[in-house]
Amino acid sequence: MTPNSRTNSDNASGTNVPTQHHFSQKHLLGISHLNPVEITELLDRAEAMVDISRQPRKAKHSLKGRTQINLFFENSTRTQSSFEIAGKRLGADVLNMAVQTSSVKKGETLIDTAATLNAMQPDVIVVRHAASGAVELLSQKVACSVINAGDGTHEHPTQALLDALTIRRNKGRLNGLTVAICGDIANSRVARSNLLLLGAMNARTRVVAPKNMLPTGVEHMAAEVFTDMEEGLKGADVVMMLRLQHERASGKMIPSVREFYHFYGLDERKLAFANDDAIVMHPGPMNRGVEIAPTIADGPRSVITEQVEMGVAVRMAVLEALLANGEAS
Repeated sequence: MTPNSRTNSDNASGTNVPTQHHFSQKHLLGISHLNPVEITELLDRAEAMVDISRQPRKAKHSLKGRTQINLFFENSTRTQSSFEIAGKRLGADVLNMAVQTSSVKKGETLIDTAATLNAMQPDVIVVRHAASGAVELLSQKVACSVINAGDGTHEHPTQALLDALTIRRNKGRLNGLTVAICGDIANSRVARSNLLLLGAMNARTRVVAPKNMLPTGVEHMAAEVFTDMEEGLKGADVVMMLRLQHERASGKMIPSVREFYHFYGLDERKLAFANDDAIVMHPGPMNRGVEIAPTIADGPRSVITEQVEMGVAVRMAVLEALLANGEAS
């Protein structure tokens, strides 16, 4: 199936479902809050947003007059710019808060920040924070919708949605696929959200990592757990690589970059154990020559740049679904 192909057939049972008007959430705090029908609706909405984004005039005015605040306590050029473009393509007024020079740096608490922003009457706040649970706390203190753009090692729901959309467009479905997520699982909110979403959509999930990069209870998160890369990639339809997240790890993660790449870096030899038509993914930013070979990252089986494109479409879909739901309530 080509990258432009679409399907509306994925849900928990693999049967067709109507996907309009099922999204009933006020916030998007994590994949764990969504059911398969809601996941499918967001993916179907995002399909329409891909078409809009590929037009010469990339504009839809469904959020005209709405205010979106991007509040990023952690640096993330990719995710923040994606949310900014998404909001502007829908016609929203988008404000990026400069946290590094804000009152937060002067000692203001998260709750104080929430109260201040709430007084400005925004319609949606997009939040990234280093502490797990911080985004949910903020959502309890404001009247508007809140989107989790990544909180600690907890979740990154829009990344999982854009990954699912990328997979679905390339493979035609999620149900029944074997997806291997490889690398620093313990410190990855991307891995957690993907495992939740793919599991809900009846994909077969695998994690592949050295023992010290596997979180406690990982056997309850994934269908299969491997510490051998070659074994973990056998028969995989999708190979998703993760970067080493030294900033969240306690202690030294690996003896050396060279040793990690030898055993767990994705190169041509290891990729050969996956299915011949397996696609390769990476949420970025990539460390070439550490978790992935440049020839793989830039090769014909890589859909990494497509993930970036799908990120804008998914974030447009999420913004519109949340604010449309708010109007209906």
